[in-house]
Amino acid sequence: MHCSSPKMVCETKIVADEHDAIHGTKKESILWSSPPSSAPLNPAEAKDVRKDVVFIREFERGDQEEVRRIFYEGIMERIPNTAFRGLWQQPKTQFLYALLTIMCFYMTKSVMLTCCAPLILMGARYYYSRKVIQNYLDCALHTDMADIDAYYMKPTGSCFWVAVLDGRVVGIVAAQGHEDENTVELRRMSVDSRYRGKGIAKALGRRVLEYAMRNNYAGVVLGTTAVKLAAHKLYESLGFRRTGQSEDYRLPGMSRSPLERLFFQIRHTRYRLQLPLLPPIHESVCNPGLDHAPSI
Repeated sequence: MHCSSPKMVCETKIVADEHDAIHGTKKESILWSSPPSSAPLNPAEAKDVRKDVVFIREFERGDQEEVRRIFYEGIMERIPNTAFRGLWQQPKTQFLYALLTIMCFYMTKSVMLTCCAPLILMGARYYYSRKVIQNYLDCALHTDMADIDAYYMKPTGSCFWVAVLDGRVVGIVAAQGHEDENTVELRRMSVDSRYRGKGIAKALGRRVLEYAMRNNYAGVVLGTTAVKLAAHKLYESLGFRRTGQSEDYRLPGMSRSPLERLFFQIRHTRYRLQLPLLPPIHESVCNPGLDHAPSI
């Protein structure tokens, strides 16, 4: 896993009127702004900041612990979603489990064991979902999420942002540039579960779109294994269109053993948003060329 990102120097406010050019924007009750990370508010200014103001700014080293926590908790939520909710997206697996249950009855002639078979199958799904997702987390937490500054802030063409509400980091998102395809990949988007429903995820997504547009990328791409429809609706509301889907996607940490194949299935969906090419903007854009000392 390899990720990139410049230290951006923008002070662009993200409010509804300024984002009419970006698909999926609308007036919201929360004010979004991006103060320069190097210029903290003085006490007099701090008194004027409303508590419902969410700032989206670049990642700083002091954010590392909170960023890792939000990422960890967001991925761990996918264990029950993948094990149970994800089964409704797998009709072939449903048929196989029904067949195994029927076979259990014919082989044992026991109603009790047959009734227990679905519970055993669901328990196995939870076990393998937990095993695979924890292996994936271990991989992520020892690569790009172990040193965000090195993976996202220093390399050219990438960046990492945090959403801050009332002094607390409540959301994260990363952008990784792919120069060979002239695209930006949206990665690692997650919002603290206590602060969802406030439009924070959409604002984080728009920050990536804004970054890509201002730096003249042709499009923004992402891949997701999210089971919840809300995640897919979010991407579509931002203007993304589905470009592909795979039922045989392999997460980092998967062994692809027969039992793992039987009890862990995941659907990987690819999205793309094509962007209009704009002249480079120098005065407010985070310049990816500045020199500064890598879903389920």
